[in-house]
Amino acid sequence: MYGYPGLSQLPRPRLLGWSITTALLMLVIWLVAPHQMPVIAYKAALVCFGGVLGYWIDRALFPYARPHKLAHTDPTFDRNAHWARSLAMLRRAVIVLACILGLTLGL
Repeated sequence: MYGYPGLSQLPRPRLLGWSITTALLMLVIWLVAPHQMPVIAYKAALVCFGGVLGYWIDRALFPYARPHKLAHTDPTFDRNAHWARSLAMLRRAVIVLACILGLTLGL
């Protein structure tokens, strides 16, 4: 690759394409309807707050069933530990989703 030596070996940040697309769309919104920017900031804040709130609600309701604590440490595959961890992750995702939807929909 042309350019600086070793530059092509740097890892590309995750979601770089989506981040650039989001920045371009925000620029378009700012150019077309700048009065909508506070609304977008408000909605983004609600989504972020809903995610954090859902995470902490899950931790408070299930202090002994946190997904990383349910990871099996035994080198042999334990099916029950695998299912328990999977269900704990799914439970947390549903609680976070419910908090985000509840805040963003105004329920």
